[in-house]
Amino acid sequence: MEASPLTRQNRPSSFQPKIDNLYELLFETHGDEVPDFDDGFWREFFLLRPDKANLRRRLEDINADDLLQIQGATQQLFRQAVVHINLGNGVSNETALDTLIVFLNIVLAKRYTNPSSEIITVLAGLDVVDTVFLDFADAVENIIRSDGPNDSLRLFEPFLLLGLLANYNKFEFRNPYRLRFEDFVNDAAIQKLIVGFGSICSRSRDYYVATQEDIEEGWTLSNTLKYIGLGVLAPSRSSTPTRNPPNADETKDLLSRLPEDDACILLSAYDFIHANKLFAHTFISHSSDTSKIETPFSAFLSVTSYILHHAFRSSRSTLYGHLNLITLRIIIEDQPLCAKIFSPELSTLVRLCRQRPPYLPKSPALRPLAAAIFDIAIDTITHNLRRRLSVSLYITTLNVLHRLLSYLLMTRTRFPYHWPLLWQTLLSLLRFLTTYADSIKHDPDLPSLIDTFLAVLSLAVCSGDVFLPDTDSYDDLFYKIVENGHLLPRFKSVFSHLSRPTGAAPATLSSQATASPTALIDTLISISDHFTSLLDEEKGKVGTFSGGTKNLSPKEVSRIIRKGYETLRVPETEGLERWVRWREVDEKGLLKKAGRQVVEDARRVVGSG
Repeated sequence: MEASPLTRQNRPSSFQPKIDNLYELLFETHGDEVPDFDDGFWREFFLLRPDKANLRRRLEDINADDLLQIQGATQQLFRQAVVHINLGNGVSNETALDTLIVFLNIVLAKRYTNPSSEIITVLAGLDVVDTVFLDFADAVENIIRSDGPNDSLRLFEPFLLLGLLANYNKFEFRNPYRLRFEDFVNDAAIQKLIVGFGSICSRSRDYYVATQEDIEEGWTLSNTLKYIGLGVLAPSRSSTPTRNPPNADETKDLLSRLPEDDACILLSAYDFIHANKLFAHTFISHSSDTSKIETPFSAFLSVTSYILHHAFRSSRSTLYGHLNLITLRIIIEDQPLCAKIFSPELSTLVRLCRQRPPYLPKSPALRPLAAAIFDIAIDTITHNLRRRLSVSLYITTLNVLHRLLSYLLMTRTRFPYHWPLLWQTLLSLLRFLTTYADSIKHDPDLPSLIDTFLAVLSLAVCSGDVFLPDTDSYDDLFYKIVENGHLLPRFKSVFSHLSRPTGAAPATLSSQATASPTALIDTLISISDHFTSLLDEEKGKVGTFSGGTKNLSPKEVSRIIRKGYETLRVPETEGLERWVRWREVDEKGLLKKAGRQVVEDARRVVGSG
């Protein structure tokens, strides 16, 4: 038999996927010049399923300087990915997006000597940067437009990508993606983004609920049937997986790891709301198809409640909670948007966190959105009081409260709410600040915290009769001031060392405010003294309101306080309702830190995909 001309080859020990071979060709050292890869190379590159782990590993192994050396390869990859996304061609479209997310996530996280110019060099080159970046913005917008109504969670990656790029070195150079946020006016695309973002917020909130349930079981169909002896007709739960609940220590550990990494999307939402009025308006106004599905803004408020309830557990939780509070502040500082959140027409249910006592009151009825925001602020103050206080978080929380109260005062709106809980919370904060002053006295933001706190409390005391729904709520505020009156002189003494630049306005007040922080605390002291003397006089023992023998009934206390209004003299405190609008430059450090955290979390999200 004639021998075969074919030579038997040894079987390789392992097979390398084709896409990994293409990665190797693209990123290997090419000497001084990187070749131009032809259309055939890129067509095959984006038809093959991406190996995200391999791509990430290769990019992580290349430092910033070496990336600049192979800029020809990185520029071609970025440009060709944009081209294939814009083609809208099924598989290659999705592959290009997946590849770009991994690529940008790693490239943007590297440390460059001159970040502003070098990142542009790596991605596009200085000569064509505007064209390439605008083409990419168009590509992402096309993805958002093309996704169907049931693809809300698929919008996560393009939405995240826009946020990452819009935040990259935005304080150092004119970021073209940030400008694109301002010009984004496609209503259909905005609607899809908002629905997708709401779904992500709901899912992120549900991780908290799965870790520790926080509501009592209600009257469901199942337990109603069981109650009347027809439990056999109740829907079966056999399809629902069961697991042993974690113990207390395990629960604490699990909660400290939350929110999940998909919370990185919150930075994109902040940027859109800050830059784009149409997006913010649509976000608040968007309604769900059914009352059983929470609106996107309700979902955002809900996850914000859970994050802030547990903010003390980690600096990461604090960071994301703080970011969401800033987003709320931006919304409230826009008067037409603020009118919407107070409007009864947008009343809804918001699931708020009640995982640790003291619990927020149950609110089964539909309420304006502002009521939920008040609750979130109260819960944040209550559950994050620690010796190592996050002063900046409390400043922003108080700023949110101040803007809400200011709106009510300026519009003369009487708003039904459980106001006594707010007064109790503010005075608990007063007690904490006075007791633990030594733990926070060296914080550079302490003067701003004290000034903002005094502005909020004084605004309520001096103008509460304008926006409170009834006299009982106003009387309760004064009674609580009297109850805590012994703390006020001590509060003044403890924080008298705080130095402020001459003539500078407090952080929360505009320069038109007539009362200084010292004058505000003196006003509170004089009000407390005024009503205390009246109550002591009624008890027949001057100076013994807190330790007298005669107990006054609530009705008597209310009568005395109302009578005391006739002789109460409150110094001029004009301008308390005025404020300085949010500016990014004032929180540059926080936003840069948030950007770094988002890149880190986005890396894990992309890596798990």
